[in-house]
Amino acid sequence: MGNHHGHGPHSKSGDSTPTSNGSRKSISRTVSNHEIPADKPSPLLPVEKLTKILADKSFEEENIHGITLNVFTKYLFPRYPVLAEKLFTYLLKGAKSRNTYIDIQGFKHQCEKYLSVSVPSMIAPLDILKFQILDDETVRDVFVRMFATQVEDSGEIITPEGLRSLLMCAYHVSMDHYSEGPQMCLSISKTLKAVVDSCFHTKTQLSTQFVSHWLAANCPRLLLPLHRYLVHSLATSWRTLEDIANAPAAGLELATPVLEQAPPFSQKHPHLLHMSLSWLLAGALPPVFSRPQKAHSPSNSGVGLASTAFLTKLLCAVPSHWVVLYDSDDNGLGANRFLHHVMSYKGPTLCLLKVEDGQVFCIASPNEWKESNHYWGGEESAVFQLLPKFVLLEMGSKMLYLNTTVRGYPYGLRAGKDPRKPIIIVDGGFEKMEFKKIPYSLLRIEVWGCGDPVSREHQLEVKKWEVKEAERQRCVKLSAADWLDHPDRYLLELAGRPQYHQNQTQ
Repeated sequence: MGNHHGHGPHSKSGDSTPTSNGSRKSISRTVSNHEIPADKPSPLLPVEKLTKILADKSFEEENIHGITLNVFTKYLFPRYPVLAEKLFTYLLKGAKSRNTYIDIQGFKHQCEKYLSVSVPSMIAPLDILKFQILDDETVRDVFVRMFATQVEDSGEIITPEGLRSLLMCAYHVSMDHYSEGPQMCLSISKTLKAVVDSCFHTKTQLSTQFVSHWLAANCPRLLLPLHRYLVHSLATSWRTLEDIANAPAAGLELATPVLEQAPPFSQKHPHLLHMSLSWLLAGALPPVFSRPQKAHSPSNSGVGLASTAFLTKLLCAVPSHWVVLYDSDDNGLGANRFLHHVMSYKGPTLCLLKVEDGQVFCIASPNEWKESNHYWGGEESAVFQLLPKFVLLEMGSKMLYLNTTVRGYPYGLRAGKDPRKPIIIVDGGFEKMEFKKIPYSLLRIEVWGCGDPVSREHQLEVKKWEVKEAERQRCVKLSAADWLDHPDRYLLELAGRPQYHQNQTQ
């Protein structure tokens, strides 16, 4: 392909003969195995190169003609041994190998099979931009099966420990490629327990199909970054392995929201939306809540331009910052405080509500908050229970309600598809909350803005204008004619202040 300079599929520099009119006529020839037409399937060269490198390493280090688990983990996923073991076992099972290692042809075939759904037409390394991702349903099914257990009577089943291990792998991959550098969250165990408990309902095992469907219903995008990471590693790691013996896959940026640095990681005043919950919500909410922005991630000089462009196109970088708009612990709990800090923000928002027994709920609004006696909100509107169990309660359009001024209609904040039976009801004073008609004391409210930085800047500009306008209204100078009919004049007279003549007021 590198020697292919002609414009036609069979032209080659130097292979031409003069014709009778002086022009040069190209000589057609058969395309060699190393030249891959764009319109015909051909072997995945990245897989071939990766297979050869790993096979050489396995023979050098363990004297085995094939690919072993130790070499697979050491050179592809040194930071994720659990993920490496699960993927290797999945490939080993697909190859139907009776050994503890995968033979060269079997490994190559299984990698191509895994990537062939992602890559409908097998392509050369320089054409890596043509890669496409597996459909979401297939991604979930594959990963759940990777972490499942084979039982003779029940077939493939997954335990709570298996699901927790899968979620932990997805979390570590996302956090290690966080745009501000690797992160940790002290509440990750609590977050994962909420997901596992909600899925299993005290059961000790479930079918892989049930777990896959549950993930699709409650957090459909949670495992997609993990799949992107595997595709990226299998397709590009050979570049770095040719030069660096122990180099992990590099240049990857995953879709985990970027929270404000100072407040979220402060242990003195932790927010309701901590790091692991933001990761979980980003995998459960539509993409509108995690719009991409440019960010940095670990890089390596061995990554080519094609791979970088591929990642930019495929991974959509990292979503924009999630910023705190309102925290009742800092700004006070009340309807007027909520309106002051939340209104005029034109981006998507997340409203977190904590009640007296420790339950935490989230109302996701894709639109700007507005006061109305009618229900509003786009298709991406959603209501979640975050703790102690994580579950999507409802999602759809026209399920949000906020009214503090229109008489004759309920005051407060509501969320739910059925106006007669909203899932969440917050009273007009923002002191009480009902969840499925069960009353609770409302302890805390947080509202996070999920739009781009321009949305926050625009809101702050509106607030500054409102303050200036209020100050201007206070300092309005009245003419003598206006003062004669002004109500303050009569109040002063009732208090005993004498009347002034018109010429004295001027």
